[in-house]
Amino acid sequence: MNEYRDRVVLITGASSGIGRACANYLGQKGYRVFGTSRRAPSQEPNSFEMIVMDVNDEDSIHRGIEIILSQEGRLDVVVNNAGYALAGSVEDTSNAEAQAQFQTNFFGVVRVCRAVLPTMRNQQDGYIVNVSSIGGLISTPFQGLYCSSKFALEGFTEALRGEVQPFGIRVVLIEPGDFHTKITSSRRIAARTDMNSAYFDKFNTAIAVVESDETSGLTPERIAILLERIINTSTPRLRYLTGSAFQKLAVSLKKILPYALFEWWLMKYYKLL
Repeated sequence: MNEYRDRVVLITGASSGIGRACANYLGQKGYRVFGTSRRAPSQEPNSFEMIVMDVNDEDSIHRGIEIILSQEGRLDVVVNNAGYALAGSVEDTSNAEAQAQFQTNFFGVVRVCRAVLPTMRNQQDGYIVNVSSIGGLISTPFQGLYCSSKFALEGFTEALRGEVQPFGIRVVLIEPGDFHTKITSSRRIAARTDMNSAYFDKFNTAIAVVESDETSGLTPERIAILLERIINTSTPRLRYLTGSAFQKLAVSLKKILPYALFEWWLMKYYKLL
């Protein structure tokens, strides 16, 4: 049996999508996995244990971690996956909507990291895996606040990685492209979107492309396999981009093309030209 598989793993946002796929996969492999959800699960999964944790609530986070530590005595891997997608033009997105996006997608990760670091420092060991997005590398029209939250996560993770390396803690980013999950059906739309005709047609055109890419995307089990590989690597890289060959190419093109040319290609792809 793999020596790593007796480790304790916490995965936030494990009620569906990427989080659930990762929790199921690792649980079936023999890891001791705790998944989190803001609400108590109606039915306990077979391969992992669900606990209540709201990443927007400091007390809820600490209660969840206390449950894990009281049962297991340690915490080896933390996967920060909880989050959601917000769509809408920048002009139509209210401050409250933008702040809520950052509270979950960015500050939720910050809260969980702060809460687990004392345990990992005492252990002199651990993995923190932050689930970013290709949207943390390429910002797309009408997903400006979602992409901004992921860009912020990228910068935060770079800094955190350097700070905690001396304590034996590895910090990693997974950057998924479009995968077939509930992110499509659960996407939140800025409330003023239907009220502003200036952007309405282009918004619907661009989001239709996004949703088509998601519904035809890869299954999240691919990310679960990647996650296991990362946490079985003693010196993992900072970034792991995963998705279709086309999406990986897009990231490379942004690095090498003049931005005006890349921007033209991006706008054509989303049918905005």
